[in-house]
Amino acid sequence: MSTTFQLDTSTSRANPTPAPMRRLTVPKIRARKKDGVTQEPVAMLTAYTARQAQLLDPHCDMLLVGDSLGQVIYGLPSTVPVTLEMMANHAAAVVRGSYHSVVVVDMPFGAYETSPEKAYESAAHLMKFSGAAAVKLEGGEVMAETVNFLVNRGIPVVGHVGLTPQAVNVLGGYMARGRSDAESAKIVNDAKALDEAGAFAIVVEGVVEPIAIEATKAVSCLTIGIGASAQCDGQVLVTEDMLGMFERVPRFVKRYEEIADTISATAQRYAKDVRDRTFPGEEQTYQPKS
Repeated sequence: MSTTFQLDTSTSRANPTPAPMRRLTVPKIRARKKDGVTQEPVAMLTAYTARQAQLLDPHCDMLLVGDSLGQVIYGLPSTVPVTLEMMANHAAAVVRGSYHSVVVVDMPFGAYETSPEKAYESAAHLMKFSGAAAVKLEGGEVMAETVNFLVNRGIPVVGHVGLTPQAVNVLGGYMARGRSDAESAKIVNDAKALDEAGAFAIVVEGVVEPIAIEATKAVSCLTIGIGASAQCDGQVLVTEDMLGMFERVPRFVKRYEEIADTISATAQRYAKDVRDRTFPGEEQTYQPKS
């Protein structure tokens, strides 16, 4: 029996409570793909806080503490300024708020590219501090040695090919990848290199669909699509995009709700009640005992 944390509304504290099931593991997730076929696709969403994790966890196989938190939580212009400590703190919160999903944490820009040894130091810190089960890093063939170094030292790795947001300054923007023959070949070769290096899954982002399908068929590990193809072995979205928290989202996002409208309308009602002095009312105030 694993443990999660339930928020006590009377004290606003997170108290440990027994969880109803054992947490999924990396080997169990990896085993979803057998002989090149995944019968049950992997459902993955981003999470950055304990409460968000509590709400998403029962429905997901994996939770990604993405460096997208730089833009979503901190209002930064890209993922590049995100720090290792930001990732560690948010990953720890997500682990505390979950009991079922495999929690994967992004390695931020500058925390792993220098050498395999530097990557190990950063990954070990993230996993020891947060309790996450795996790390994710961007880059293809050039990062294969690092992936192999980490995996051989007990750190499960998710790779990331195609549109790699940390390289936005080199790529020149967030446009889809794989439109040229050379770029298509590179994406497939990158996926193969990461697979051979020991990654148990690879995020395939912003890749034209035929190339995403080709990459999925070319590797033995799982592919997790985002702006790729339903034929990938799983899918991931930024939760806030999927919920409609922002006015503009990438074209590959399906908006399942319009939560921003709900929040705005609710805040408007609250502000009106405050200004009309109808809140707080008798039910929300403490009266003298008779």
